[in-house]
Amino acid sequence: MNSNPRVCCVVLNWNGWQETIPCLDALKRCKYPSLTVILVDNHSTDDSVARIRAAHPDILMLQSAKNIGFSGGNNIGMRYALAHGAEYLWLLNNDTEPSPDALSALVAKAQTDKTIGAVGSVCYYADAPSTVQIWAGGRVNLWIGYLHNSTVPRADGWFECLNAASMLIARAAIEDVGLLDERFFMYWEDTEICLRMRKKGWRIVAAPNSRVLHKVNASVRGNRLILDRYQTASGLRLLWLHSPVPHLALFLFLTIRFTRRLLRLQFSRCRSVWAGIQDYRRRLPVWPRIH
Repeated sequence: MNSNPRVCCVVLNWNGWQETIPCLDALKRCKYPSLTVILVDNHSTDDSVARIRAAHPDILMLQSAKNIGFSGGNNIGMRYALAHGAEYLWLLNNDTEPSPDALSALVAKAQTDKTIGAVGSVCYYADAPSTVQIWAGGRVNLWIGYLHNSTVPRADGWFECLNAASMLIARAAIEDVGLLDERFFMYWEDTEICLRMRKKGWRIVAAPNSRVLHKVNASVRGNRLILDRYQTASGLRLLWLHSPVPHLALFLFLTIRFTRRLLRLQFSRCRSVWAGIQDYRRRLPVWPRIH
């Protein structure tokens, strides 16, 4: 295998220059020798484009004509990377700061086995750098739509999905299973593509020495109403696509979400769950192709 395969890192920005610029600063300190960074601006309505260009005039920036969500925005960068010869695609959240050796550790792990489709970093809380937020990824209960992310080291065979805050994906895996599903506007898209990869026989693994600081939910600024809406829509879609009994799983998923909020008298959050149901019903039933 090539000891230094070409990697393209895709960073998605939407009205988040305050997080994106430090992320790009950190990438400048990356020790990996064959890295290209692609910044995709997802139709920001603030001055993100001007500020990012001023701070990093040499960065390759692609701009979307509208906000097409996490999957759609990242797919813009991924298509560009594939068209320009990338052997690996590194999805990196704009609210992260990877250590200088983070990518080298990801690539080293990916190179150990040609059946590895994706590798996840260990994410630490940015405001508590000694505390693990997610140890690469987790396992998902496809009966009720519950994701259990690990915070401790696990054997590679334990993982069913990885966290796209920092995830390296092999070109061959993308060409086999396709890009991110653009019906997932926000959340669960990383789980979905991992489940797709595993169904095709690709392994998903962790790189314990790939360290990344993560600010967590910077895109929604901790707004629970927005979280409820998008997590509901994406959770329903994931269960419909991958649950062994999707109708029952959707019923259980919604029953649990509504019951928890009603018991706490959180009626506005119930309305957000209902909005997520409507969003789910409106999305187009196709996966995007690579070309």
